[in-house]
Amino acid sequence: MRVVSRKAIIKYYEKHSTSKTALEEWFFKIRKCTPSNLNELKETFNSVDYVGNNRFVFNIKGNDYRLVAIILFPSLKVYIRWIGTHAEYDKQNVKIV
Repeated sequence: MRVVSRKAIIKYYEKHSTSKTALEEWFFKIRKCTPSNLNELKETFNSVDYVGNNRFVFNIKGNDYRLVAIILFPSLKVYIRWIGTHAEYDKQNVKIV
């Protein structure tokens, strides 16, 4: 898959250094997979959830962090919409992020 902008990941882990390794692992893992649907995506990321409106939530670093992305399966593109802690995620409306 093609992550349209890696800058969001870098920007986040520059402020939250404990997330760097896990976010980098996610980035390299997502780039290598080529799923055509949620079930195939779950083969690589078993903790991913679909929350509607083409948005998917990934648990990062044992659920310390969450990453919300728009995934367009036909074009294999990933748009990172939001990264934050689990507590911050609970305050978000991820369908509009």
